[in-house]
Amino acid sequence: MAPKRQRGRPPHDDRLTPAEWRVVHAAQHGMSNRQIARRRGISLDAVKFHLANIMGKLGLADRQALRHWFAVPAASALNARTTPMPDPVQLGPIGQVSRSVADIAAATAFYRDVLGLPHLYTYGDLAFFDCGGLRLYLQQQAAPSLSESVLYFQVPDILAAHAALAARGAVFTAAPHRIHTHPDGTEEWMAFFADPEGRPLAIMAQARPA
Repeated sequence: MAPKRQRGRPPHDDRLTPAEWRVVHAAQHGMSNRQIARRRGISLDAVKFHLANIMGKLGLADRQALRHWFAVPAASALNARTTPMPDPVQLGPIGQVSRSVADIAAATAFYRDVLGLPHLYTYGDLAFFDCGGLRLYLQQQAAPSLSESVLYFQVPDILAAHAALAARGAVFTAAPHRIHTHPDGTEEWMAFFADPEGRPLAIMAQARPA
């Protein structure tokens, strides 16, 4: 006699299901239930159902407690880490900077086609680019901030970069100009232009004396 098939999903060898882990990490990232539903492509009721199950399994009182709860999923690559953290802890180079945009498609076209940054990937209303090892993270928002930090892109030849970007459609507020001369004669040059939201970006270069 063939064994009876169990109904429902197969059991997981972890405290949370993969779907629950995704909801946990989204909530810990500060996303609202509605944002999680939109990002995961599920209903708002499904998000609430997952959160109720998660809170019950973990014995947590509220969302604030969930945001500070930490564990690693059983299948996570983080469990395979082998490099010990130095003592005392030392921070490495900055790995990513973020910027809000009004239209992720238009912003992707600008940073990829006008600025020529390598496009790493797009996920929903998020897009990621490589800036010489530093990752630029763009996120679409209904009301992007108008007071974000200026991004300064280093270039080897500011005159050539200025001409190339202008030919691709970048609108500069002024020509490249020297802003400082160091005691050894090294000059700092910059030129500013606008992103699709009208916020300043810049190219920068150093010119050393012969």
